[in-house]
Amino acid sequence: MSEKDNNMLKLEHLTPLVKTRKRIGRGGNRGGTSGKGNKGQRARTSANVGIGFEGGQMPLIRRLPKRGFNNTRFQQETKIINLKQLDQVFTAGTCITKEVLIEKGLIKGARKFLLKILGNGTLSKKLIIHANAFSDKALEAIKSVGGEVHIIQES
Repeated sequence: MSEKDNNMLKLEHLTPLVKTRKRIGRGGNRGGTSGKGNKGQRARTSANVGIGFEGGQMPLIRRLPKRGFNNTRFQQETKIINLKQLDQVFTAGTCITKEVLIEKGLIKGARKFLLKILGNGTLSKKLIIHANAFSDKALEAIKSVGGEVHIIQES
């Protein structure tokens, strides 16, 4: 082994994995303020003031009134499936439910959701479909082929 290779194996010659960060406020060669500006709360040790802190004054976020109503707590997720997808995956006479769609991988996630069938594409097979909603075009296409439509009522 050469002299250069031998030096690389010593602990003091290894390069650090992370860059050391500069610690400010410790005195030294940066003058009296140590890089923290002049006086005030933020120049002191442990000067961690919150984002909305306004020096003791009532913060703006608390001065303004709460307004409005948000419906996101009550909204229901709706998953959509097109006739084209059903035609590709299922054989004639199959009964299609939410569970079957999840099992086949057409719908991801098993949380509560509403199922709507849309009329994109063509349907060439007779299918029995259970869903929460159907578009007019999808209803027409399913019935024209001789399939059955069952609307699920969920609250």
